[in-house]
Amino acid sequence: MNTTTLTADAVVPPSAAKIRRIIFAASIGNALEWFDLIVYGFFAVTIAKLFFPSTNHVTSLLLTLGTFGLSYLIRPLGGFVLGAYADRAGRKASLLLSIGLMMVGTVLIAAMPTYASIGVLAPLGIMLSRLIQGFSAGGEFASSTAFLVEHAPARRGFMASWQFASQGLTTLLASGFGVLLTSTLSPAQIELWGWRVPFLFGLSIGPIGLYIRRYVDEGAEFHTQARSSAPVRELFATQKLRVLLATGVLAISTAGQYLVLYMPTYAIKQLGLPASAGFAATLVTGAILMVVTPFVGHWSDRAGRIPLMTGSALLTLVTIWPTFALLTRYPSFAAMLAALVWIGVLKAMYSGALPALMAELFPAQTRATGLAVGYNAGVTLFGGFSPFMITWLIATTGNRLSPAFYLIGCAVLSLVALGVSRTRVGLR
Repeated sequence: MNTTTLTADAVVPPSAAKIRRIIFAASIGNALEWFDLIVYGFFAVTIAKLFFPSTNHVTSLLLTLGTFGLSYLIRPLGGFVLGAYADRAGRKASLLLSIGLMMVGTVLIAAMPTYASIGVLAPLGIMLSRLIQGFSAGGEFASSTAFLVEHAPARRGFMASWQFASQGLTTLLASGFGVLLTSTLSPAQIELWGWRVPFLFGLSIGPIGLYIRRYVDEGAEFHTQARSSAPVRELFATQKLRVLLATGVLAISTAGQYLVLYMPTYAIKQLGLPASAGFAATLVTGAILMVVTPFVGHWSDRAGRIPLMTGSALLTLVTIWPTFALLTRYPSFAAMLAALVWIGVLKAMYSGALPALMAELFPAQTRATGLAVGYNAGVTLFGGFSPFMITWLIATTGNRLSPAFYLIGCAVLSLVALGVSRTRVGLR
C-alpha cells in the first residue's frame, strides 16, 4: 500500500455548536438529493404524462420509473470517482463538488419543456438530468458519512444516523408539497406548472449547502490516518468481502425507503385512493424517520449496531406480508396510514445504526471509496429500480402484494449480511 502519513495536533472533542454545524453541512446535500428523488417519484404519474406520453398508461409509467432507475446505473461510476477523490483530496472537496453537480441536475428538471413543446428532446433532457444527479449522488452518501463519523469517533452511531434522519426530513417536506399541491390545485394546474414548484424549492437549498460546506474543517480522524494513493485498487485487492457486506446490509433499508417513495403511485394505481391520501401517509412516515432515527443511532453507540438492525429485519420479515394483505383488503387512508407508520418505525430502527456500521466496515484510508461502492451497489440493485420492478411484478402477476414479497427477499439478504459481519469481521 502506497500511503502518505499525516500528523495532527491532539484531538479535541468538538463542541455542541460545532457538532450541529458538522451535521448540517454533511446532511444538507443528502437531504437535497433525497428531496429531488422523492419528488420525482411522488409525481411520477404527472411526469409520465408530460414527458413520456403513450397510449398505454402502464407503458408510460414504466418509462418514467425506468428513467428514475436509469440514474442508478451511473451511481457506481460517481461513487468510484467522488469516493476516491474524497479519500485522496478530502471529504470536504468531494462534498462541494457533489452538491454543485446536484444543483445542475435539479435546475434541468425544473426548467425542462414538456414533450408537447420540444418532442423527444424532453424525455432525453429528463434522462440527462437524472444521470447528472445519479453521478453526484454516487459520492454524496459516502463522503458525508465518512465526514460525520470522523468528527466524533465515539459517537459514530448518532452522527451518521443524521444521514437517514435527513432523508426523513425531506420525505416530510416532499410529502407536504404533495399534499398541498394536490389539495389546492386542479389536475390541469399541476400538469401546467404545479409539479415544478417542489423542484424549484429544492434548488434554493443548494446555495445554502455550498456556503456551509465551504466553511467546515475535515475530521481529526482523516488528518491523523494514512492516506492511500490508490484507494480503489486497495479496496478491491484487500476488502472485497467488506464491500459485499456493505451492499447486503443496505438491502432492506434502501428497499424500504423506495417503497415509501412509491406508495403515492401505489395508492392511485392499485388502491383507487386519491393522490393526497398517499402523500399525507408518507408525510407521517417522514416525520417518524426524522425523529426516531437519531435516537436509534445514539442507542446503537451503547447497545451495538447489529442487535438493533437484526431485530428490525426480523420484524420486517414476519410482518410486512400481513401489513400489505390488510391494506389491499381494506383500502382506505386509515389503512395506508397505519401501514406506513409501521414501515417507518421498522426503517428507523434499522437505518439509525446502519451508516455507522457501514463506515466501520472500512479503514479510514479507503472509507469513502468503500462506502461509495457498497452503498451505490446496494441502492442500484435494491432501490433505484424498486418502483419499476414492483410496478412490473404487479402488472405481470396481477398480485397487489408484490411489494411485500420484494421486501421479504431483501430482509433475508440483510440478515445474512449482518450475521457474516458479526462472525467474520467482528462488528457488534
